[in-house]
Amino acid sequence: MSYPQRIICITEEGVEWLYKLGQEDKIVGVSAYVERPTQAKKDKKVVSSFVKANLKSIRKLKPDLILGYSDIQKDIARDLIGEGFNVWISNHRSLEDVLNYLLALGSLVGERDKSLEIISEYRKKMDSFKEKTKELIQRPKIYIEEWDEPMISGIQYFSELIDVCGGENIFKDRERGFLAKDRFVDSKEVIERDPDAIFACWCGKKVDMKSFSKRAGWEKIKAVKNNLIFDLDPAIFLQPGPALFEEGLDRAYEYLNKNISK
Repeated sequence: MSYPQRIICITEEGVEWLYKLGQEDKIVGVSAYVERPTQAKKDKKVVSSFVKANLKSIRKLKPDLILGYSDIQKDIARDLIGEGFNVWISNHRSLEDVLNYLLALGSLVGERDKSLEIISEYRKKMDSFKEKTKELIQRPKIYIEEWDEPMISGIQYFSELIDVCGGENIFKDRERGFLAKDRFVDSKEVIERDPDAIFACWCGKKVDMKSFSKRAGWEKIKAVKNNLIFDLDPAIFLQPGPALFEEGLDRAYEYLNKNISK
């Protein structure tokens, strides 16, 4: 059996996972948004953003597999498939989906056993946080904001991470929204649900921390009154791969149980 030898990753999670499996030599191209591990963008050729790809560069690299993520990359996928490339666009949305994706990718490059070992450690880590938080009488109510205009609430795996670590997403009823528009919210809803804290994690631009207190009516929100607004790293919390388990769990737990629940 032969495995892919020349892989291009046009999103982040595949890059980090292949490095963790010791398969980084198979990566020949990456996205401009790759941050984990830090050396990836230095060592590998950048061939795409999240919504555009440099077809000329990709052709020269002659990949036998291209990895992407989400329906947002459907146009890139169409163009790459039209060029005759093997393309895998995943759409994993829950923490369980993320683990299944990691196993599938590990199997695809001949590292199923190693993948299972690492995933087992991730599950144990999640269980340890669930155990620590299961007796909480009151869980902080969190508004997760992935974008400001329009306002987009937290995707499922981010919402589940907050739950594991002792918090409660105020828009849990919308976490399963498959498309970003399914998770749109408005100011009135946020004000009515009155979160204890705000986790701002904008994908693609720096969070404007001063903007929250300037929004009409938001001075009534507990999170704003108590200045419990946190700027979370999208490379950790919006990257549906190892980062969620490697750092996301620890950071979310610290925010929820040290900074908020005093």
